[in-house]
Amino acid sequence: MKWNGSVRKFGYFAVIAFLQLTGAKGNGQNPKQPATAQPPAHSDSQPITSLPQLQLDSNALLHHLNQVIAFYRQSAAGIRGVGLPSDAIYQENGRALGAQVVQLAFQSAKVESSILGGTKNGANGQNSPGSAQQQNLAQLREKTTTQINQLQSQIEAATAKIRKTPSSKRTPLEAQRDALQSELELQKSLLDAIQKMAAFVENNGEAVGGLEGDINRLAQAVPEVLGHSSPEKPAGTQEKVEAAKSPSKPSLANSGGLIGDAMTLYDYTSAMRQISGVIKETNYTRDAAEQLRKPLRDALRATIQQSQQLADQNTTTDVQQLKAQRTQLQDINDRFKQLSAATLPLSQELIVLNSSHANLDQWRDSIARESKYILRAVLLRVLAILAALAVILILSEVWRRITFRYIGDPRRRRQFLVLRRVVIGFLVCVVLTFGVVSQFSSLATFAGFITAGIAVGLQAVLLSIAAYFFIIGRYGIRVGDRISVAGITGDVVDIGLVRMYVMELAGTGLDFYPTGRIVAFSNSVLFQTGTPLFRQIPGTEYTWHEVVVTMAPQADHTATEQKLMTLVNNVYAKYRGEIERQHAAIERRVDILVDMPRPEARLQFADGGLELLVRYPVEIRTAPDTDEEMTRRVLELISTDETLKSAVSGTPKIRSAIRG
Repeated sequence: MKWNGSVRKFGYFAVIAFLQLTGAKGNGQNPKQPATAQPPAHSDSQPITSLPQLQLDSNALLHHLNQVIAFYRQSAAGIRGVGLPSDAIYQENGRALGAQVVQLAFQSAKVESSILGGTKNGANGQNSPGSAQQQNLAQLREKTTTQINQLQSQIEAATAKIRKTPSSKRTPLEAQRDALQSELELQKSLLDAIQKMAAFVENNGEAVGGLEGDINRLAQAVPEVLGHSSPEKPAGTQEKVEAAKSPSKPSLANSGGLIGDAMTLYDYTSAMRQISGVIKETNYTRDAAEQLRKPLRDALRATIQQSQQLADQNTTTDVQQLKAQRTQLQDINDRFKQLSAATLPLSQELIVLNSSHANLDQWRDSIARESKYILRAVLLRVLAILAALAVILILSEVWRRITFRYIGDPRRRRQFLVLRRVVIGFLVCVVLTFGVVSQFSSLATFAGFITAGIAVGLQAVLLSIAAYFFIIGRYGIRVGDRISVAGITGDVVDIGLVRMYVMELAGTGLDFYPTGRIVAFSNSVLFQTGTPLFRQIPGTEYTWHEVVVTMAPQADHTATEQKLMTLVNNVYAKYRGEIERQHAAIERRVDILVDMPRPEARLQFADGGLELLVRYPVEIRTAPDTDEEMTRRVLELISTDETLKSAVSGTPKIRSAIRG
C-alpha cells in the first residue's frame, strides 16, 4: 500500500508538471504519435521489466547545436541599428535571448550525450584517452591542492611557534619555515601548470572523444556565452573587437533634406530585411529544436504511462514482487529525471525562441512605423519641390508674356529675357538646394571651397559674364551696331553671355565692305585698357566727313568757302531729317548739351599751304553713296566756275573727320 500510494503520487505530479512544460496534451496520449512509440500493455500478473525505447540521433543533436550557434551569431551581429532610441533595447534583448538559447541548447545536449553514452556502445559509450587524461589531471590537481593546504598549515604553525621562541633559538625554526615556504611556492607553480594543462585539454577538445568531444568543441565557438576562455584570448574579447570594428551608426532620423530622408528610408528598409532574415533563422532553429525534442517527449510520455501502469497494478503482499516493483520504480524515476533534464531545457529553449521571435517582430514593426513617417516626409518634400518648381515655371512664363506684350524695343526685350533666365535659374537652384541638401553648415563650407576654385579657374569666364551686363546696359552695345575694337571695325551680329561676334569690315576709311569673316571677342575686352572699344552713341548712325581743298595764295577764300558750303548744304539737305531725328534721340538719352549736327567750314594752315575744309555729317550706312555724290558735285563745280577753279590748287579730297 505504501509503494502503491507513492507511485500514484509520483504519476500525478509527473503528468501535471512535465507534460504541460514539454507540450504534451491530455493524459499522455498523442494522436500524432505512431503506435510503436507506445509501451505494450501489461497484465496484473506480468510485471513491467523494460524501460521505453529512446531513439536519439547524434547527427540531429549536432545539427541543432550548429543551428543554435548560427542563430546566436546572426541575432547578435546580423542587424545594424538605424539610430532609433529603441534599437539598443531590442538589440540587447536579442543578444540576451540568443545567449540564453545557446546555454539551454548545450545544457540539453550534455544530458542527451550522457543518455546516448549510456544506451550505446562504441565511441559514444566508451571513455576516450582524453577523458582519462582529464581525470588524471583532476586527481593531480586535487592532490596538489591538498598538499598546498597542508604546507600552509605547517607554515602558520611554524610562524606561531617562532613568535613564542626566544630570539636566540629562532634560527632553526626560521630555516624550517623558509624551507616550507619554498616547497609551498613549488607546489603552487605545479598547480598553476596543472590548471593551464587542464584548460588547454578542455579548450582544444581533447578532454573526451565522440559525441561529447564534438559538443565541447562546438562550445568553444561561443566562449562568451558558455564561459570557455583561453590564455591567448579571454572571454568577451571577440565581442569587444567586433564592437570596435562596427561603431554605432549616427542617427539620420532627424536629419532634414531629401537626401537625408532617402538615406534614412534605405537604412530602414535594409534593417527590416535583416530582421526578416533573422526571423527566418529563428523559425528554422525552432523547428530543429522541436524535431530534437520530439523523441525525448515521446520517451518521457511513455515513461509516465509506464509509471501509471505500475501504479494501477493490484496490491500484493509478496516480498519478491514488492522488491521488483521498487526496483522498477527506481529505474523509472532515474529515467524520468534523465529525460526531463534533457527535455526541459529544450522546452525552455522553444519558449525563449518564441520570445526572440516576438522581440524581432516588435523591432521590425517599430522600424516599419518610422519608415512610414519617413516615406510620407519624402513624398511631401518631393511634392513641395515639384510645386515650387511649377510656381517658378509659371512665373517664368508670365514674365515672358509680359515682356513681349509691354516692351517693344527688341534690345530692351532681350535684356529682360536674359534677366528672366538668370532669375529663374537662381530660384530653381535655391529650391533644389533647400529641398535636397540637409546639412547646410557642410554645404556652406563646401560652397566656399567650390567658389574659390571657380573664381581662380574660371576667372576669364566670370569676367566675361560680368562684362555682359555692362555691354547690354543703357549705353551698351546691341546687334547691328558698328564698333571698333583691337584695330578691327565691324558690325555686331550677336552678343552672348561670354562673347560677342562681329562681322569684320575693311576699306579705305570711307567705304567699308564685309570681308566674309566673323570675329569673336570675349566680353571681358570691355575691361581691358590696352584695347579700347569704340561704338556710336546709342540711337545715332552718323559720322563726320570733310571736303578739303588747298587754296592758291592769291585766291578769294571767302567766296570759295561760300560756294563750297552751298554745295555741301544742297547735298546734306537730302538726309537732314534723319540726322536731326538721331540728334533728338541723343538729347533724350544723355544729360549733356549736344549741338545740332550741320555742315561747317574751317580755314587752316597745312604743310602745302592754306586749306579750306568743309565738315558735314553723313549716315554710316549710306556714307559711300553720299561721298560719291559729294565728289561729283565738287568736281562739277570746279570745272564750271572759273573763279573757283583759279582759287583751288591741286585736287580736292574727301576724308573722314575722325582720327584714329
